[in-house]
Amino acid sequence: MANNKLVINPWKSIDVKDYNKLMKDFGIKKINPKNLPDNLYFRRGIIFGEKSLNLITVALEKNKPFVMMTGLMPSGKFHFGHKIIADLMIYFQQLGAECYIAVADVEAYLTRGIPLDKSRELAINEYLINYIALGLKPEKTKFYFQSEGAIDYMNLSKYVSKKTTYNELKSIYGEITPEKIISAFTQVADILHPQLSSYGGPKPIVVPVGVDQLPHINLTRDIAGRMKSDYKFIPPSAIFTKLMPGLKGDKMSSSDPYSYIALSEDPKEAAKKIKKHAFSGGQATIEEHRKKGGNPDIDVAFQMLLFGLEPDDKKLQQIYNDYKSGKLLSGELKQITIDKMTTFLTEHQKKRVKAQAQVKKFMAKV
Repeated sequence: MANNKLVINPWKSIDVKDYNKLMKDFGIKKINPKNLPDNLYFRRGIIFGEKSLNLITVALEKNKPFVMMTGLMPSGKFHFGHKIIADLMIYFQQLGAECYIAVADVEAYLTRGIPLDKSRELAINEYLINYIALGLKPEKTKFYFQSEGAIDYMNLSKYVSKKTTYNELKSIYGEITPEKIISAFTQVADILHPQLSSYGGPKPIVVPVGVDQLPHINLTRDIAGRMKSDYKFIPPSAIFTKLMPGLKGDKMSSSDPYSYIALSEDPKEAAKKIKKHAFSGGQATIEEHRKKGGNPDIDVAFQMLLFGLEPDDKKLQQIYNDYKSGKLLSGELKQITIDKMTTFLTEHQKKRVKAQAQVKKFMAKV
């Protein structure tokens, strides 16, 4: 019998057709939205699964400290697909989490050949400024570069190598190179180092990630367990988000500007992209569409609304129903999305200008 298990490689694109099967294959637990304060991404099933999230809910119930840890790959424009993780880091910060945000400049250099100075420029101008504009606060935020870590952080990325083997790494990642091994160990240190004694000792950590990062999460959780006697690490919790489709219906790619909408994009250019490139779930003709209806589940314009452009659940459901019944045409759906995107980008870019003055408040070394 053929093995139909999805192969997940954090350095390659994946296309998930069946999230229920993925959860079963990889031991991801279905998330219960009632266990955390209300959030659009939980309500709409965009965050679909978790590992050990109960550690975070208990910390919230008992008013105990916890950490939200995430990283960014400074390889291109900050686009609408990145916004999910940014919104989640702000959400957890508002719940009281201390936020650690790692700029993966070492990984960017090793796996993509991006110079460190270019990584710094992208991390600040494309990511940090957008984070601030979206609502991230400097209090309880540690925004740092992998290349500038403190000695205990740097040492941890080396010590973790003793707790795994080459064969295990190969089974997790498939084809593995020295550069990727170092990148993987550095990510383990990123996730676990907030529990070092110099950072306050063991505490729950939640890592919001796209499902493509699952191998890193699994490796880190395993290594945390193996280092428990030395460091008393608590294996990190994780929540997994669905991957937002690119404009053309496949994965967004920083190398293809027509696959995404950047948050720094001119609203008029964004409108043109949506009108021309957004994959439609509609029928070939108006007559056929009126008769058969469209498919909002594959229509990219609707997916943009689902992933946050339309905050009102009732309005979103009405749009879904109208499009599926054929009452709403593809062009009309695109125009709704264009109007929402134009409003969002216009307001967000005003906030970006103000955010530039706050950058120095966020810069920190770990």
